Amino acid sequence: AVLLDQVQKGLNDYLETKRGVFARFYFLSNDDLLSILSESKDVMRVQPHFKKCFEAIDQVKFEPLEDVSDLAITQMISPEKEVVPMMTPVDPIDKSVEVWMVEVEDMMRLSVRHVMHLAILDYAKQERTVWMQKWPSMCVLNGSQMYWTSETEALLKEKGEKGPPEMLEHQIEQLSAMVLLVRGDLPGAVRNQVGALAVIDVHARDVMIRLTKEKVSDISDFTWTSQLRYYWREEDGREDLFAQMVAADRKYGYEYLGNSFRLVITPLTDKCYLTLMGALQMILGGAPAGPAGTGKTETTKDLAKAVAMQCVVFNCSDGLDYQAMGKFFKGLASCGAWACFDEFNRINIE
Repeated sequence: AVLLDQVQKGLNDYLETKRGVFARFYFLSNDDLLSILSESKDVMRVQPHFKKCFEAIDQVKFEPLEDVSDLAITQMISPEKEVVPMMTPVDPIDKSVEVWMVEVEDMMRLSVRHVMHLAILDYAKQERTVWMQKWPSMCVLNGSQMYWTSETEALLKEKGEKGPPEMLEHQIEQLSAMVLLVRGDLPGAVRNQVGALAVIDVHARDVMIRLTKEKVSDISDFTWTSQLRYYWREEDGREDLFAQMVAADRKYGYEYLGNSFRLVITPLTDKCYLTLMGALQMILGGAPAGPAGTGKTETTKDLAKAVAMQCVVFNCSDGLDYQAMGKFFKGLASCGAWACFDEFNRINIE
């Protein structure tokens, strides 16, 4: 028994060193982590484990490159088969798995930011219906929301309370164009993407109806500042996307999200977002409460998508001890992800 304890302790210490390098390994069980490490000699065999460490990287593409001795990672592929190229290929050869996983994570963020910037620049150059089909889903959603924010604010500054009605007309035209698009023949992936954009656009239209009704004439009006707004601006010498809601101002996380659907935004969703964004700004957490099946977890996950953060959902069973909890918090603190502790009230108070 003493020997077994020593082996167990040795194993935990070894896994701890791996987790210390690539913090997302904290969210995996020891079994999962061991199966990744046991296959790390052959980089191709780590493929099935990507989806445990990243929100939407289902697999990556390995290609032989001239300046790399063997295979390099050139693309990330989501479960829906959406492909985003890596800005610079990642070379995993002769590195331990946790080291090149860190490189993949960094490159994911850089690549998503790069494509987002290109999509935002491209928006002004062509028809919106064409634009929404050629960029990755998350760039289309957030790029479009960024333009919605800037166009609305420009109209409010220029025309005061006549701004929102004009913006509303413009948005209804955009929605009609999308309706025509959806009625036609679309590839499944594009249909998914346009569907997610429609959900967000319909909410944006409803917001505009409300601004028109309340005769909002200034961008500092609470009805406007309480919306989730996106800005592309420079800070600390580099341009980034920021999400703002009243006093909360968060830098976009650039976690790759694939081509996933988004929740319909109800007034309750808005209140939850407002509360949670406010809490995050003060470095606090939130605890949505309510009956089963009302969408507490889904809303939290959707807010994480809105600011592109990794969100780990963890179901707290009776078997959860302080060590497992500690491991989880270590991971959250070191990689900056969000977590959703489901059924938190089931845990023994001790």
